[in-house]
Amino acid sequence: MRKYRTIQGDMWDGIAKNLYGSEAAMNVLLEANQPHKDIIIFSAGVELNVPDYEAPKTNELPPWRR
Repeated sequence: MRKYRTIQGDMWDGIAKNLYGSEAAMNVLLEANQPHKDIIIFSAGVELNVPDYEAPKTNELPPWRR
């Protein structure tokens, strides 16, 4: 499992977007970092676990998003 060290002002959705390419993956980060689940805006230097994640594939997306 990789680690990520926060910078001042990081938020869960932004971290997920940077690491996984999608804000929807923030739930994966939250599950792996339960002690920090109540933090909304991080201070610098908080070390988070970064589990492997692959976005689910679906055919319900519009053709230009497939």
